[in-house]
Amino acid sequence: MSVRNRNFYGLVAVGAFGTVALGLMAGCAPFVMPAFRRICLPYVPATDNQIKNVVAFLKTRKGNVIDLGSGDGRIVMSAAKLGFNAIGVELNPWLVIYSKLKALHLGLNRKAAFKRQDIWKTELKEYENVVIFGVEQMMPQLEVKLKQELAEDACVIACRFPLPNWKEVATSGKGIDTVWLYSKKSL
Repeated sequence: MSVRNRNFYGLVAVGAFGTVALGLMAGCAPFVMPAFRRICLPYVPATDNQIKNVVAFLKTRKGNVIDLGSGDGRIVMSAAKLGFNAIGVELNPWLVIYSKLKALHLGLNRKAAFKRQDIWKTELKEYENVVIFGVEQMMPQLEVKLKQELAEDACVIACRFPLPNWKEVATSGKGIDTVWLYSKKSL
């Protein structure tokens, strides 16, 4: 093999490696970026029991549903299966795309919608049911937002971490699967 051919194959190998490395970085960035925010809200999939507990609370409700930090969209799709108009708000563009495709595949795209948006910039006044899989350090700030924006008959379903200053109406599950139901009326 001539020197010229080796240089050519070397450049091709470097180019291919560089392309793969950049692709991996671009694909992983939305999953790593939450760690650099003031409040880190990473994607951690809901357990099947958490989803069952949320669905049990939603079965007693009417109106529409918003899932703040909707991740893979399973809560939104479960709500849509119950007949709710449901929307998922998620910052990770890959999860939004995945959720939209999954809803389309399941035929739920008329009842389940997803948008890429910051939960802190999302208006909540038009929603009767809010679901949040938050982290402990964000819950006090979320309480303030919910109190300011929710209608009087709205409810909040919190998963993994409770709202620290609101009194729950009901609780379901144990440990990591615990889900708390709150009513703005009970404040």
